Amino acid sequence: MHRFLSISSKSTSLKNQKQLHLPLVSSVSSATPKGQSCSHYFNQKSPSLGSRLGFDRVFSSGYFPNRVNLRGHERNGNGFLRLKGLVGEIRNYSSETDRESIDYDVVIVGAGPAGLSAAIRFKQLCREKNADFSVCVVEKGAEVGAHILSGNVFEPRALNELLPQWKDEEAPINVPVSSDKFWFLTKDRAISLPSPFDNKGNYVISLSQLVRWMGVKAEELGVEIYPGFAASEILYDEDNNVVGIGTNDMGVAKDGSRKENFQRGVALKGRITLLAEGCRGSLSQKIMKEYKLREKVQAQHQTYALGIKEVWEIDEKKHKPGAVLHTLGWPLDSKTYGGSFLYHMKDRQISIGLVVALNYHNPFLNPYEEFQKLKHHPSIKCLLEGGSVLQYGARTLNEGGFQSVPYPVFPGGAIIGCSAGFLNVPKIKGSHTAMKSGMLAAEATFGVLHGGSNMEAYWDALRSSWVWEELHRARNYRPAFEYGLFPGLALSALEHYVLKGKSPFTFKHGKPDHEATNVAKLHSSIQYPKPDGVLSFDVPTSLHRSNTNHNHDQPAHLRLRDPDIPETVNLPEYAGPESRYCPARVYEYVPDEKNQLKLQINAQNCLHCKTQVVNMVFQQK
Repeated sequence: MHRFLSISSKSTSLKNQKQLHLPLVSSVSSATPKGQSCSHYFNQKSPSLGSRLGFDRVFSSGYFPNRVNLRGHERNGNGFLRLKGLVGEIRNYSSETDRESIDYDVVIVGAGPAGLSAAIRFKQLCREKNADFSVCVVEKGAEVGAHILSGNVFEPRALNELLPQWKDEEAPINVPVSSDKFWFLTKDRAISLPSPFDNKGNYVISLSQLVRWMGVKAEELGVEIYPGFAASEILYDEDNNVVGIGTNDMGVAKDGSRKENFQRGVALKGRITLLAEGCRGSLSQKIMKEYKLREKVQAQHQTYALGIKEVWEIDEKKHKPGAVLHTLGWPLDSKTYGGSFLYHMKDRQISIGLVVALNYHNPFLNPYEEFQKLKHHPSIKCLLEGGSVLQYGARTLNEGGFQSVPYPVFPGGAIIGCSAGFLNVPKIKGSHTAMKSGMLAAEATFGVLHGGSNMEAYWDALRSSWVWEELHRARNYRPAFEYGLFPGLALSALEHYVLKGKSPFTFKHGKPDHEATNVAKLHSSIQYPKPDGVLSFDVPTSLHRSNTNHNHDQPAHLRLRDPDIPETVNLPEYAGPESRYCPARVYEYVPDEKNQLKLQINAQNCLHCKTQVVNMVFQQK
């Protein structure tokens, strides 16, 4: 049977996989089709992307107000542009079928913890070995950290290795964990349980502030970081090796026509390309499928969860900097895996959220509304009363862990961080493992460029690292909950307190998330209370707090592959679950002129959480 929606796009979502694909950026035509040569590819040193495009980059904003038309520059007889570099010298770089091509030694996609750790570590090695290699990091957000919502319990292990003097260099890490509680919630009670998280020595931080600080450190080492550029496609050479990425076109109207300010995307060529896009990265997913990276190591399918988060400012008398709380149980039912978190940051701010596994069975479940219910629990409500919401956001998480890690190396590069899936589920932490994976990939990359080794060294180093050991110890926690909440708690306690991660067996994950949702007739509709506007809010109010900003004249990035499926399958068989699992109400059913319900896609609401791609993949059973 078909499942939910069928959408075509540049990125793929989670709960519905084969026929639904949601892009993160507007449509971009391919610069270098697979199988064709990337002409004029060469390894000479080149001026920066900013100097070639003729503007000065402002790190804090990522905007480029005076982007020039490269076609106006002098072109020599071989199709190269002649352009002054940073110190006035003339450099050559290629133009391929109206797309400008810029060469670096290393191209990194994504300025998150993994991407910036890779860039910093690579440049550290360059200094240590007196080597001169160029590194470019592209980030789709308007600024570094723009797509990361505050609130994180941070384990500094990887940072201690990468930048051991971080305490002396004004890193925004200054709120140590002061208490660590774990509750089981019923509708009216909070039952205290022994905390399994071991957060001693960890910190409550704003991850967005941390990556901004890391961005500055990377630039000090000579890394070129360019926010505001979305990597929209992989570039290949004639031998099917990855040779870089293409950025998205700018100045495209909603109807696909080119506006007066149209600028073709740029081809960024790299001798090595590292993909650090985060969970369910669109290019990473394409690469994994293209080179069969899961099959190469018999990795299981990835499993996912949706995390919905708010940042509040609360009464100073209630604020306890460094206090950490995790919960299980209510408001979720016993067959749905998930839980909540509440972290006290600095400046009277707290981060509160709910994580819901996307293999839930009931199609009437609405993760956004479950989160609104959570805030009315007596033990949570008393903390929030009198406070105000500052931010709202949502993002999917990898939960497959050890069993789902793909082979991370492909011809011409590697996948790092949450794009590969290094989240430690029982710790509910992935930043430290993502950072370490980036550092290991950087060391392998340097070995390739400087020592003549190969990128397979990254895979070997990863399996010999503390990341692999940590994921192996934690491998049975998430699949244990396939048997339900209470069996999962019992098995997890056995793993943690008795076997200590050294069990002789490895649980397998259940069905892929998109196969887990039942047809509507097997469940009853869930009636959620109306928001009170004080603790709970409707979706439009939350969207306003998310700083979501889409140009209404840009092409829709969500497109139905088969426009009949919503009305012929999703609505009659599954009661239109896409109208509920999306935390931004991108999908809703509205009556047409004949009073027949039709799916309406409000692409301008999209938070790019990737839940659509997970949930909207329909398969034949």
